[in-house]
Amino acid sequence: MLISFEIASRKYAADLTRGISLAIPLRFEGAQPSFFGAPPASSATVTSGDWVGDTRKGGSCNVREYRFVAHCNGTHTECVGHMVDEPVGLNDQLPGSLLPATLVSVKPATEAIDATLMQAALLRHANSAFHRALVLRTLPNGDDKQSRRYDGPLPAPYLTPDAMRTLVNAGVEHLLVDLPSLDPAHDEGRMAAHRVFWAMPEKSHSLADARRPNGTVTELIYVPDNVQDGYYLLDLQIPAFMTDAAPSRPVIYPVG
Repeated sequence: MLISFEIASRKYAADLTRGISLAIPLRFEGAQPSFFGAPPASSATVTSGDWVGDTRKGGSCNVREYRFVAHCNGTHTECVGHMVDEPVGLNDQLPGSLLPATLVSVKPATEAIDATLMQAALLRHANSAFHRALVLRTLPNGDDKQSRRYDGPLPAPYLTPDAMRTLVNAGVEHLLVDLPSLDPAHDEGRMAAHRVFWAMPEKSHSLADARRPNGTVTELIYVPDNVQDGYYLLDLQIPAFMTDAAPSRPVIYPVG
C-alpha cells in the first residue's frame, strides 16, 4: 500500500498500512475525557413493546441508543458553524483528500501557548508544503489525557491570539490539538483564538464575516509518545453528520 505523491515539485512516499489513529476511543460505559461540565457520554438499550435490544436479556440482537456532546465528549472536529448564526454542516467544509500535515510538540511554561513557542515549533519543521494541517501535541503528554475531566476556568493550556495568528500566517487550514479547546474554558465568551482561526471580527456571529470559513479544528486528540514530530499525510475521518461538530478519527501516515 505504498503511494507516491508530489508537493511543490518534490516527490514523497507514504505507506498506507502504517496509519496512526489520533482519536481517543470513546468508552460509553468506562473512563472518558470530558470538558465544560458536560455529562458523560452514555448508552442505553432500545426497547419497543416487549422487544428488548439486548441479547443478554433475550433480545434477537443488540440495539443501543448513544448520547454524547460532540464538543465535550472525546475527539471531535468542528467547523465555522460553531461560531455563526447560519447552519453550516461540517461535511461541507472537509477536504476530499489526504492532507499534508506537520506534527509538532510544545512544552508551555504557563497555561498560555504563545507566538514565540509556535514560531519555534514551526522553525524546527520549516517545510511549509506540509503546513496545510498542523497536529499540536502538548508536553507533558500523560496517558491520563485519554480520560481527563477538564474542569475549572483554566483546566488545560490554550492558544493566545498571537499564537493563532502565527499558525494562520503559516498557512494552517486544519488544526488538530490535544486540548479540550483552543481558548480558555471561561473567557467571557471572547473565543479569541477561534475567531483568529476563522478570521472573524470580535462579537460577530455572521458567516459573511468569516474570511477563512473552510478551516476545521479538531480537539481532544491524543498523540502517542512513540510518534515522532515531523511530516505526515492526514486522513480526517468524519461521520456524515450535518452538524457544526462531530466525533472524528484523524489518522496520520508517516512520510518519507
